[in-house]
Amino acid sequence: MDDFSEYVTARWPTLVRAAVLLGCTPPEAEDLVQTTLERCLLKWHRVRAAEDRDAYVHRILVNCFRSSRRRRWRGELPSDSLPESAGGDQTAGVDDTDAVMRALDRLPDDQRTAVVLRYYAHLNEQQMASALGVAAGTVKSRLSRAVKALAQDPHLAELRETR
Repeated sequence: MDDFSEYVTARWPTLVRAAVLLGCTPPEAEDLVQTTLERCLLKWHRVRAAEDRDAYVHRILVNCFRSSRRRRWRGELPSDSLPESAGGDQTAGVDDTDAVMRALDRLPDDQRTAVVLRYYAHLNEQQMASALGVAAGTVKSRLSRAVKALAQDPHLAELRETR
């Protein structure tokens, strides 16, 4: 089980961020990753034997995310702010992040998932196809449509101009 602990330690931040980019709030993302890793632990022998461990785990993450969105009741509802949050200026980058997250929200779920797996999780087309359970051509078309939609998104125009 040492290899499982090492994997979790190394991949936790990346998996949480991927869950946020899929559409979870940060607390929901941590819960989702915990659920994902619980499933991985129960079947660690399969995960360890997988040809591409990261693609296998991301597939479980995406499946858990989709399952969580099917349910009507999600249990606890986290608040946007905690009373014990430290003060200070935390607004740097908020506008950019908000614009990108809103643009991702406007994408259909399959395109959003493709963007997250490709550009955040850095999976290649074969890994994405494996993670999503679709053909590589399907991955290419979803990603192409998503990139085109993001390129045409007027709310991201200001970000493109400042870069």
